[in-house]
Amino acid sequence: MAELRHSTVAAAAARSSNSPAKRDSDASVASSPFASTSSARGRGGGDDDDGKDAHRSSPLLPHHHKRLGLPSSLRSLLALEDPRSPSASSSYRILLALLAFLLLAAAFSATSVWSRLNAPYLCQKDGITLHCPETKEAPSLWENPRAATTSWKPYVPPENETSGYIFIHAEGGLNQQRIAICNAVAIAKIMKATLILPVLKQDQIWKDQTKFEDIFDVDHFINYLKDDVRIVRDIPDWFTEKDELFTSIKRTVKNIPKYASAQFYIDNVLPRIKEKKIMSIKPFVDRLGYDNVPMEINRLRCRVNYHALKFLPDIEEMADKLAARMRNRTGSVNPYMALHLRFEKGMVGLSFCDFAGTREEKEMMAAYRQKEWPRRYKNGSHLWPLALQKRKEGRCPLEPGEIAIILRALGYTRGTQIYVASGQVYGGKNRMAPLRNMFPNLVTKEELASAAEMAPFRKHVTSLAALDFLVCLRSDAFVMTHGGNFAKLIMGARRYGGRHRLKSIKPDKGLMSKSLGDPHMGWAAFSDDVVITHQTRAGLPEPTFPNYDLWENPLTPCMCPTA
Repeated sequence: MAELRHSTVAAAAARSSNSPAKRDSDASVASSPFASTSSARGRGGGDDDDGKDAHRSSPLLPHHHKRLGLPSSLRSLLALEDPRSPSASSSYRILLALLAFLLLAAAFSATSVWSRLNAPYLCQKDGITLHCPETKEAPSLWENPRAATTSWKPYVPPENETSGYIFIHAEGGLNQQRIAICNAVAIAKIMKATLILPVLKQDQIWKDQTKFEDIFDVDHFINYLKDDVRIVRDIPDWFTEKDELFTSIKRTVKNIPKYASAQFYIDNVLPRIKEKKIMSIKPFVDRLGYDNVPMEINRLRCRVNYHALKFLPDIEEMADKLAARMRNRTGSVNPYMALHLRFEKGMVGLSFCDFAGTREEKEMMAAYRQKEWPRRYKNGSHLWPLALQKRKEGRCPLEPGEIAIILRALGYTRGTQIYVASGQVYGGKNRMAPLRNMFPNLVTKEELASAAEMAPFRKHVTSLAALDFLVCLRSDAFVMTHGGNFAKLIMGARRYGGRHRLKSIKPDKGLMSKSLGDPHMGWAAFSDDVVITHQTRAGLPEPTFPNYDLWENPLTPCMCPTA
């Protein structure tokens, strides 16, 4: 009976499980995310073997995904859950966003990869030949791309920042005027003033009316110094009292001591310039010292003298021709000597020295001195002892015959080619005869060039002096017979420009006066004295000393040893 009951119940259960309602209910439960746990709990919850069997028997939940611990959202994406559930809908949206992001990243990466593959600097090698594509140079290779954002230029004080204007007359001959111009630039720098282009004033000896632009290159002068001093060509138009600059006491600074210091100008001249705006300085010969000004001011004077003051091109070209002709007078290249012979009538008269000559010549010179320098001449009674004293001290110009004896004692031969730089020699041919007899190859610029070539330069005496200056500067040996600005500037320029390796002879006139006046000295002893004495007077740069002359020896402030 028990077996019969058991079989009856089992048959009933089988029939009920095969019913449509029962199959729908089971399918619903199986599709639920909690189906496995619910069934496990329904079967007791602690039966591990039953739970494992349930999972293994489920076709929708493979056992390896369960072991990986995948989140429900990812399991739904992998078709592990019903897409109609809320969690599955959210997961699909995340997947679409992720795919869109990946597509964008791929697009950008493709562009970058393509540009690299087609880069212009990639070359292809064909054997030993390298084929590179042509490329266009970027402007940044030659121009700073940031240059437009900032712009710089040298600082030049505008007109309203200047302390005022200064105006000078450069007096004397060409070389005295040159020194005055250098000093004018220097004091303009000291006082931070604007310099009006200096006027070259007519001198009583030179008697020449030359403008600055007749001798020097004005544009070069202004442009070269533009970072140091502001220079204008003329008096400003707003100043209407132009005639008063050198006639009115209100517009003239006078009584500046010779070789004044930089501080003197700052303390005494600058306040007046600030008050009046435009002032002239008179006189202006040697009105600035050397060792009482800053080193940078002396260096500025050197730059003005050796670089800014440039002669006009036609003067430079003619001087080059004269120097070339001097070196080719013998048919082959030969060295030449330049002799600066200071024995013009004005120099002889101004020296107040006594020279050999006839009684008539001496009377004419006395009358000339009394007319030109009456204060110094007085009645003439004191002049003879004064002349003897000056000659002993070596302060008298050497006569042409005296310099001829010195040159022969130094070893220069009769065939030496000599360029004579001088004005009209006092005494004419008779005075020049001893020199020409011992050195017949004496030449002047008038003998080297034709009248037509010299005609443009005869308009101004200073132009002729400029030619002499440049030919002497280019010479292989330079000899002076007297001091003065011409000789000092030549010596200084040869030292500064490296020509001190060639001789620049400055005779010891005191020793020569003593030796030439000794009737018992023979030629051999005299020659030895001359050679030994002038070994240290051949133009080498020398260390400067207090109250030195910057123009003759620019070593300390303006030169440095070569490496």
